[in-house]
Amino acid sequence: MDIATFTGIIVFLGFVLGAVYLQEGIAGFKPFMNMEAFMIVMGGTFCALLVNFPLSSVISVGKVLKKVMTSKGEDTSKLVSTFVALSQKAKKEGFLALEADVKAIDNDFLKRGVQLVIDGADHEFIRNMLETEIDFIRERHKAGREIFNALGTYAPAFGIIGTVLGMILMLSSIDDVAQVPRRMALALAAAFFGLASGYWLFMPIGGKLKNRSDEELFVKEIIIRGVLLLQSGATPSVVEANLKAYLEPAKRAAIKKEGAAA
Repeated sequence: MDIATFTGIIVFLGFVLGAVYLQEGIAGFKPFMNMEAFMIVMGGTFCALLVNFPLSSVISVGKVLKKVMTSKGEDTSKLVSTFVALSQKAKKEGFLALEADVKAIDNDFLKRGVQLVIDGADHEFIRNMLETEIDFIRERHKAGREIFNALGTYAPAFGIIGTVLGMILMLSSIDDVAQVPRRMALALAAAFFGLASGYWLFMPIGGKLKNRSDEELFVKEIIIRGVLLLQSGATPSVVEANLKAYLEPAKRAAIKKEGAAA
């Protein structure tokens, strides 16, 4: 689980609940127990999503959300070590000797790249194949990100719509002026639901998806570079020097220490 995402969601919820409780006690939560406002905001938001996106994309929201909450970035320093080991073996025994190593690789993108090298594909063919796959991955990520950005846009708007609707109903049937503040508070609950869900959940999740996408594509760029170096027959030291250029100084130092220990 992504601790940062989970912590951000839970801690803010705690702040809100704590603020309401400290101000008004248990009675302070009553204005928020407004199912009509919640239905207008959440129902309207997801209905707008259905209008804007294909049904298949909307259904996939659960998978996208799971990716945000559970996925972890790949260790780029481990990638460098993997390519150095592959290049060492290829230098000694040839590309065909890498067949056993390919089966042990967990990263599918890396596995396909190394397999192309073993199959004898040329430099340009490998580059075109892997870069085409990256383009399709980028488009898939963009679609998931756009859904949450759209939710973050629609939710505050439907919050305002719910508030306006509540105000209209309130003003059209005022019998007791003393009831106006209470009913106004209930009407404003819709604005709270819309703004909170939009800027606390949906927009940040869209931002997290962008970061996840950038990280994944960056790792794949490293893999492409490593595969092309492997195919060109570069020495292990050249492979290591080229791929370490993609890493931050701390990870470069870690690789250097591992090499010295070995």
